[in-house]
Amino acid sequence: MPGTTDEGYAEAVRTVLGELPDLPHVPELPGRGVTAAMTGRALAVVDGLAADLQPAGWRLTDTSGVDQRRARSLLAQDLDAVEELAQGYVGTFKTQVAGPWTLAATVEKPRGDKVLSDHGARRELAQALAEGVRVHLADLRRRITGVDRWIVQVDEPALAAVSLAQVPTASGFGRHRRVDAPELSAHLEWVVAAVTEAGGEAWVHSCAPQTPWSLVAGAGVAGLSADLDVLGPADLDAFAEVLESGRSAALGVVPSTDPDPDPSDARLTERVQRWLDMLGLDPEAVGDRLVVTPTCGLAGATPGWAARAVRLSATVARNL
Repeated sequence: MPGTTDEGYAEAVRTVLGELPDLPHVPELPGRGVTAAMTGRALAVVDGLAADLQPAGWRLTDTSGVDQRRARSLLAQDLDAVEELAQGYVGTFKTQVAGPWTLAATVEKPRGDKVLSDHGARRELAQALAEGVRVHLADLRRRITGVDRWIVQVDEPALAAVSLAQVPTASGFGRHRRVDAPELSAHLEWVVAAVTEAGGEAWVHSCAPQTPWSLVAGAGVAGLSADLDVLGPADLDAFAEVLESGRSAALGVVPSTDPDPDPSDARLTERVQRWLDMLGLDPEAVGDRLVVTPTCGLAGATPGWAARAVRLSATVARNL
């Protein structure tokens, strides 16, 4: 969500709880700085690994630096706000964390270059993330006791680049070697298993084209989440199989930045119906497992459009 202040965070929580009573979530406001952005927030969750912020970005270190400590403090402060404002809430709730491959592609080793470049380092980071997610979800369960279904969205915007050897090296002149499918799947499976063992559901989200959705679907996830515009024919098959197998799919159809013209809920509803028709799926049969979302995060939107996008998503879902 957009916003640069703690007051803005509380307002985002109120918006989410008010407009999305069936599926609210723990908001993120990356506009508050790197400690509140996706990588910083994930490094606040990882267990047993220290990090600090360097000129080139986040780097693993021997001891936690001031920026990692700030990230953890800010996360705890945000969860305090969610806990206070969600008192009495009963139902489903969602949180999110950067996935193991996005972290490996954005965090550096102690001596430089991405964690992605080292087999042992990326394994250690994925396992630390899995353990941290387990602890994080237990903390959320203690804070919001009325939630009977926790969804953990594992954000993997860099998964496509990792699988296609498109992540640049530190020099910028080369690319890191592609990671083989078995390892890609294994690291995802560790995080998914940690979520499941903690009593939650793991959904993987990416709005990047060429994400290997069939591989993701085979990693034991309970749901897939993507921008409908970037799904190719093979991707559509993966989403259809997930829905038919009783799992969930979240479709990004509402623009994530201020559009011109403003799309109507009827037009967006019709678009999802056409997608379901193309796959031969009955909206009544899969409706309880289908989620309507913005195309990607709303951090780049104006506050007015962010609130409108949230309402529009809920309206399209009700229409369906």
